[in-house]
Amino acid sequence: MEHRTETATLAGGCFWCLEAAFERLQGVEKVVSGYTGGQAPRPSYREVCTGGTGHAEAVQVTFDPGALSYRELLEVFFTIHDPTTLNYQGNDFGTQYRSAIFYHTPEQKLEAERTMAGLSESGAWPRPIVTEVRPAAEFYPAEEYHQGYYRRHPDEGYCQVVIEPKVAKLRHKYAARLRAP
Repeated sequence: MEHRTETATLAGGCFWCLEAAFERLQGVEKVVSGYTGGQAPRPSYREVCTGGTGHAEAVQVTFDPGALSYRELLEVFFTIHDPTTLNYQGNDFGTQYRSAIFYHTPEQKLEAERTMAGLSESGAWPRPIVTEVRPAAEFYPAEEYHQGYYRRHPDEGYCQVVIEPKVAKLRHKYAARLRAP
């Protein structure tokens, strides 16, 4: 039987946070931090940080849909960031920190819309969800020093204060879906 993978591209604030969470999930084969959704070709981190490129900090997740469904990936996504804040997460402000789902197939678009509708109906969030749902665009991997950032710098201040609480929430809520340590 052929091994099949799918790609998900998600933006929800700092890409270090998303990467740290998604790379811990069973069924995730690869997570790459990068930039997407803007106009500038091959942007640098410095350019994206100005907000002038239109790109969002995002992750591209390669996963095995037989082990982890796209819907399950979205459930984690909506747990580890606030989808009700327009163009910011925590202390990170600007369009580069927006909440967005960049779908690769019509099925992913439909699942994103269904998931968001279900969350809205359930009252899971006290304010309306502002997550964009857009077709996947060119994805530009971030500079090498951004890849695996939390894994390589777990004791750094930002990692301890911002990323670790998200990883702890993931461990608590999705313990059965995590890779063995």
